[in-house]
Amino acid sequence: MLEFLGEPTAVALVGLAGGLLLGLAARLGRFCTLGAIEDALYANDTRRLRMWGVAIGVAIIGSFTAMSLGLLPAENTLYLMQSWSPAASIIGGLLFGYGMALAGNCGFGALARFGGGDLRSFVIVLVMGLSSFAVLSGPLAYLRVAVFPTSPSTGSLPGIAHLLGDQLSMSPTVPALLIGTLFIAIALAARQMRNSPAMIFWGAVVGVAIVSGWVGTAWVAAHGFAALPVVSHTFSRPLGETMLYVMTSSGRSLSFGIGSVVGVLAGAFIGSLLKGHFRWEACEDPRELRRQITGAVLMGTGAVVALGCTVGQGLSAFSVLAFSAPVTMAAVFAGAAIGLRQLITGFLPAA
Repeated sequence: MLEFLGEPTAVALVGLAGGLLLGLAARLGRFCTLGAIEDALYANDTRRLRMWGVAIGVAIIGSFTAMSLGLLPAENTLYLMQSWSPAASIIGGLLFGYGMALAGNCGFGALARFGGGDLRSFVIVLVMGLSSFAVLSGPLAYLRVAVFPTSPSTGSLPGIAHLLGDQLSMSPTVPALLIGTLFIAIALAARQMRNSPAMIFWGAVVGVAIVSGWVGTAWVAAHGFAALPVVSHTFSRPLGETMLYVMTSSGRSLSFGIGSVVGVLAGAFIGSLLKGHFRWEACEDPRELRRQITGAVLMGTGAVVALGCTVGQGLSAFSVLAFSAPVTMAAVFAGAAIGLRQLITGFLPAA
């Protein structure tokens, strides 16, 4: 099959399949980071946060099961092959979370809304993709590398399960499976969540999509000849990659990220049609557009600094229990909470 498709096309198809699931989960299951945070803080409804718990638990169990079966080399995964910078996780996460609140969506959420006809989200996608590449490999790359240098990990892999495995003299799979099960148990502890089977289902679907990315790219990397990275879904750098491919496809190859972006758009489009929610929308207020562009710039910058967005760190990095995942997501939550407070109630105390 690889001889017929070629490695770039094969990994793009893997990304496309997982992206379709993510797009459907966003439109049919209302899987959304900012929406989950806003519901928890202002509507006293934690169900969408608990969906994340289900997704993370399923992704951890699936990823470490794949590692134990030899289907996923942990040392080759993006988030475990590099040393961890706490400062990058905290600062990048805060920037991303605050920008997400200003923009009204993360990169993944903007893709899903654009798939439903929201042209405001199209602007967010374009600006976030441009800003992420400006920081990743453009004029701001030198500053990023100087302030937040990266280096390959040495010794034990920078992951929670691997640290526990070393300390307890056991396979990291054992603590990982326990942690994954704990995430699911906590998510289902609330009766309100247990009475929402559709939310449980779509949370599990998201977890499966993350695992499919790891296993699919690992298989192609192991059976092909091209030096391809072992990755799963994230929506910062891939937005810029997709923009470049659209403009210069004759001189560039497909990638997992491009397939993932297209998959989310397609899944969201299908989901919006099934729900009868597809409609064209545009921004009528210049102040709103300015706020969304500012938020998109902050998200693109923060995601590159933190090595991932809410999906990249919040799901893909969490699925391999990288040290960076919980710290980055705590910073994202804090940044989003500050941004939402500013937008909804302001910072001044009530009279």
